[in-house]
Amino acid sequence: MKVAVFGKTFKPEVSKYILKLFETLERNNLEVLIYEPFYNFLSKSVKLNLFFGTYNSYEDLKLNFDFFISVGGDGTILDATTFVRDIGIPIIGVNTGRLGFLADTAKEDIDNTIKQIINNQYRLDERTLLNLNTDYKIFDDINFALNEVTISRKDTTSMITITTYINNQLLNSYWADGLIISTPTGSTGYSLSCGGPIVMPGSNNFIITPIAPHNLNVRPLVISDEYEIKIKVEGRSKNFLVALDSRIRTFKSDTELKIKKEKFKIKMIETFTQDFSSTLRNKLLWGLDKRN
Repeated sequence: MKVAVFGKTFKPEVSKYILKLFETLERNNLEVLIYEPFYNFLSKSVKLNLFFGTYNSYEDLKLNFDFFISVGGDGTILDATTFVRDIGIPIIGVNTGRLGFLADTAKEDIDNTIKQIINNQYRLDERTLLNLNTDYKIFDDINFALNEVTISRKDTTSMITITTYINNQLLNSYWADGLIISTPTGSTGYSLSCGGPIVMPGSNNFIITPIAPHNLNVRPLVISDEYEIKIKVEGRSKNFLVALDSRIRTFKSDTELKIKKEKFKIKMIETFTQDFSSTLRNKLLWGLDKRN
């Protein structure tokens, strides 16, 4: 079995769990390749004495990997998707941070989780992506997002006008600080903090959530993920910002943004001891009441 590992820097107190992860992988005779910058960090910070191969790019991952381990938080998984892309390698997220909806494997449970994966005791949860298309490729070929596409102002504190069309029919001209188009996966992220609803994965929806709209009767809207969204932005500034998850670029006011469902999906590994409902209860502290 061939495994790719991806990660970033982490706090010293996490080191023992990272060592346990690699010891578990080696003990089970798995072929392991580590993202090279992460491998260099590990060699210095945790004195990783085990030798593993390295990879650097999307092209390196086209060599029949069985699964992909992301070590960090949800942000690390969002970065990991830019390496996995359309290859279809299932991702398992080991949470070394705090709140994590995607990275929902606790660092204390690494050994048990790896055993379950080796024994095929898991299911695949396919997550829908958003695709952003413009006349000139703002994000080159990494023009997709697992969580959300966010349009926001730049170089001004004034609100902007975001004229939005669904399947070429005018929806609304939002007068706001910005606009979020979210997947069900991203519904527990930025959209949620702006008043958007939580949507179960696999619901075949997108969520349009305004950021601080001027009109209080303008509310988040749930639409089919089969719809295409077109957006034009105006304001006092001629430059605006568009973000795909954690990647952000500047675009000009004459740019038309086209957003639709991406052709491929990201596969997430979910063990039989995990599910989205329990993640919601644990992460959002549902049910924590003296009466329960």
